[in-house]
Amino acid sequence: MSLPFPRAVLFDLDGTLADTAPDLAGAMNRVRAARGLPPTPYEILRPVASAGARGLIGASFGLKPEDSGFDELRTAFLDTYEASIAVESHLFDGMDVLLAALAEKGIAWGIVTNKAGRLTHLLVPKLNLQHAGCVIAGDTTPHSKPHPEPLLEAARRLGIPPERCWYVGDDLRDIQAGRAAGMTTIAAAWGYCGNQEPVEWLADAIAASPQELLGLIQSSS
Repeated sequence: MSLPFPRAVLFDLDGTLADTAPDLAGAMNRVRAARGLPPTPYEILRPVASAGARGLIGASFGLKPEDSGFDELRTAFLDTYEASIAVESHLFDGMDVLLAALAEKGIAWGIVTNKAGRLTHLLVPKLNLQHAGCVIAGDTTPHSKPHPEPLLEAARRLGIPPERCWYVGDDLRDIQAGRAAGMTTIAAAWGYCGNQEPVEWLADAIAASPQELLGLIQSSS
């Protein structure tokens, strides 16, 4: 199937544009250390990194947002993470080439993440992503993904119809949000994927790497 040529490509942040799991996992394990607990293995934390505090606390402490003690842990985790947000985080290999190619082709790009605004706007310049056409954080609109509103707000800010936008993400809720917004959806199989199989998300396409995503753009019409 031929994909429509995008006028804009919107990206999830954690696990799609950038490999932030080392710093997220590190913060979670510092929270555990402060409580006299051993670290949770990285291979357990990495797949849930895209789910932020909810996923990491769930994997590390076995707690859900409605459980007693969750809010205290969430506050401790976010404060710890904010203090060392970009020690090991970096763009995925090939992402800088992809972003440069988008600019060369006149394709706008932006970020739509569920990460809190205070953290998103701290991290973005540290990753040299401050030239994004828009940055929509988890609290920019009254809703977060999988609701389509953050994606629709990004399209409004770019001045581009949603149907001319692609949304790229490494979690099922990214694809759900993109579909609900009427955008072309691309599963970022190079990301964390939450121990899920991207083929099950029913995205319009799956890309195994940023280079493969660029190939999809180049072959679109």
